[in-house]
Parts: sequence; structure tokens; C-alpha cells
Amino acid sequence: MPQKAAIYARISSDQDGAGAGVRRQVEDCRRKAESLGWTVAGEYVDNDLSAYSGKPRPEYQRMLADVADGVIDGVLVYNLDRLTRRPAELEAFADAMTAAGVRQVKFVTGDLDMGTDDGLMMARIMGAFAAKESANIGRRVRRKMDEVAAEGRPHGGSTRPYGYASDFVTVVPEEAEVIGQIVARFLAGESSRSIATWLNDQGVRTVRGKPWVTSTLKGILTNPRYAGLRAHRGEVVGPAVWEAIISEEDHRRILATYAEKKLTGRRAPQRYLLSGLCRCSKCGNRLYSSARVRDGKDTRRYVCMKGPDHGGCGRLTVTAQPLELMVADLVLYRLDTPELADALAGRASIDDRARALSEELDEVQSRLEDLATEYARGEITRREWKAARVVLDGRQQAIQRQLSQTTQTNALHGLPGNGSALAESWGTLNLDRQHAIVKALVDHVVIRPGTAGVVALDPARVEVVWRH
Repeated sequence: MPQKAAIYARISSDQDGAGAGVRRQVEDCRRKAESLGWTVAGEYVDNDLSAYSGKPRPEYQRMLADVADGVIDGVLVYNLDRLTRRPAELEAFADAMTAAGVRQVKFVTGDLDMGTDDGLMMARIMGAFAAKESANIGRRVRRKMDEVAAEGRPHGGSTRPYGYASDFVTVVPEEAEVIGQIVARFLAGESSRSIATWLNDQGVRTVRGKPWVTSTLKGILTNPRYAGLRAHRGEVVGPAVWEAIISEEDHRRILATYAEKKLTGRRAPQRYLLSGLCRCSKCGNRLYSSARVRDGKDTRRYVCMKGPDHGGCGRLTVTAQPLELMVADLVLYRLDTPELADALAGRASIDDRARALSEELDEVQSRLEDLATEYARGEITRREWKAARVVLDGRQQAIQRQLSQTTQTNALHGLPGNGSALAESWGTLNLDRQHAIVKALVDHVVIRPGTAGVVALDPARVEVVWRH
């Protein structure tokens, strides 16, 4: 008779998180142990975890470890399918019991005893049926989810999406307004970290009442549901039944912005206003910011650096602060020029271009998926697959670069003609926003040689090359 018995309880789905299902299992197991005269040494509970998916079950593994260490000499479970629904795992469990010399494995429901040969045979038969039933249930669930997705309906869940009520369909106006501001700030060039900080400073919380982090923010920004699209198995399958909070064009611009960041490798927030924009007139290489403090003063510079990691001539520097002030003044002035207003008058055509590029990007992605399927089926050779993949990958990256360019005018939304007013609040904008406005107008800044040792900036050294 076991003197150190273990009770194991498990349930696959706990919708309300109350743990009522496993609690009932444990109570029934305690009564069964009392009737058998077993002494319970430990209780192991895996709540809201499937026994068919193959995902790790921490408490189940802990119980097996205790069995192997001799801490447990008997196991009591409510029903076999609470222990496992996978035949291979059942065999592993039986082997673990045999290796540890544990012969007492009983269940509340029925008279099954895995400690006997006949009981083990019956457990294998019942385990096979349980696995088949789980497979059938999974197939029915997947079929139902496919049907729900095709109709554009939400599949539900325990946590509502931010911006929508608990029915997953009704828009929550105040949260929708926040999402609109998040999208506008992101497309205007502000980093996810900066936006998350702003939300937390404003006292805005997630649906779980927690502070915002960049991963949560990215999940919202890239989720097609906010553009009124239904996604299923990682792909958009059609329009959704719920109201969109943002436009499809903005959704595509967000995806393009993330794609460009992935290509360029830039994820950290901006540190300097003209990062990546200054060029050396001697060799054409990019200038890099070099921090330097002298006598307590910031004498940071933009430097043409030589060497294998930079490749410049190393013969040109310019003091950063006066250069940044000068370029910012020129940008603010340009916002009020008729030329810029004329250039931005064709915004509708920009939107049309973004839409066409997005459709082309979808087509390329579809071809990549078809290509992978053909290779998997053996319809094409590996050499043919690689050759076609190179072409399609190149086209995909080119489209993403073009699409990302269409997002840059978002940084100027509402600004043309307001350069004078913006100048008054320029210092209150975060660096990401300032950089985005500058980058939307400036292609690059050419720096010419100056007099060595002179700290003040000679305007003749600076040539701003504007975007067209």
C-alpha cells in the first residue's frame, strides 16, 4: 500500500481561470485515496494544458521526477485521459513506473490498475481510443474555425482585443481613439518604445490593466483586425464583420515600415537628429556621430570615419549642434514654401501607388508559397527552387523599399504651411518625430571641408539635398 502517493489532475481548457475543474478532480482523488487507505504525499496540477498537443506539462514532469527519485511510490488520477491522450506518452509513463518500481497506478473512474499486465493492456486500448477522439475533436475544431474565418466572424477567446468590447466586434470609442493616435505617431516616425512610454505616462493601460511594452504595441500595430480584415492561420482570408479602426492603407504602411526596419537592421530609437543623413563631400561616405565633451560642453561631431567598418576617408568633421540647428531651421522654412505644397498635392496618387505596391507584394508572397509547395511535392528540383526564390526575394525586397518610401509623407501630415507654428513647439517633439520630419524632406546633407579648429559652422559648408 503506497505511503507516498501522488495525485495528478489536469484539464485542457479553463476559460474563466478559476481552476474549478482540476479542483474537483483533486477532491475526488482525495476521497479515493482515503477509501484505499493511501497516504497522499503530493498533489500535481496542470491547469489549462492539453495532454494531446505535446506541449510540456510542468507538474506532470515534476511528478515523474519525484517518482524517479523515490519520493512517490503510487499514483492516483481521476481518469486515464487526464494522465495522457498520447499512446507514446503512455508507454513512456509505464516505463518510468517500471524503472522506479511503482506498481500502484489507479484511477477514480473505473477499476483500471496499470500496475497489472491486464490493466496496462486495457490502458493501452483506452489510450488509443482517447488519442483518436482527441484527433477527431481537433479536426472538428479546425473545420469550425475555418468556417468562422471564411465568414469573417471572430473566433473568440478569453481576452478581448484592445479597441473592441468583449463580443470582439463592438468598437470601444475611447480605445479606438488611442489606437488612431498610436498609428499616426508610428507612421510619423516615432519609435514603438517612445509610443509605449507616452501611453504609460498618460495612464493608458492594456486590456489586462498592465503597462504597455513594445511587443504588445507591435502586436496591435501589425494586427490586420484593426483594418477590418479577418486573419486565419497567419493569413488574411477576407473582410471581417467588425468595423475597422484604421484604413487598409495605413495597415499596409505599418507592415512596410516594419519590413524596412528588418531590412536595414535599425531597431534602436534615434540618438541624433541627422543620423544616416550626412555625407562627406570628399569621398561620399556617410558621416557618423561621435560624442565628445570638452570643459563640460557638448562638442559632439559628425565624422567621416575610415577603417574596414566605415570605409570613409577620415578627413572631414563638423560640429553637430550648429549643423542640426541649421538643418532644422531650413526644414521648418521649407514647410511653408509653395513648392512643398505643390509636391504634396498629389497625395491621392501616393495612396494609389501604395495600394498597387501592396497588391504586388501580396502576389509575390503568394508565388513564394506556391514555389515552396511545388518543391515539397517534388515537382521542381532544389536548383530550380533556389533560382526562382532568388528572383522573387529580390522583387519582394524592392517592393518593400518602394512601399516604405510612400510612408514618409505621413510624417508631414498636417504640417505643410505650418512651419512657423511648428518652430515654436519643435523643442517639445521627441527625437524620433523630429528625425522623421527631417527625413521626409531631406534626402541627404553634403558637408564640405572647413577650417580646422573652428567650432562655429560656416553655412557655405552645408548643402541640403531635398527629396522630390
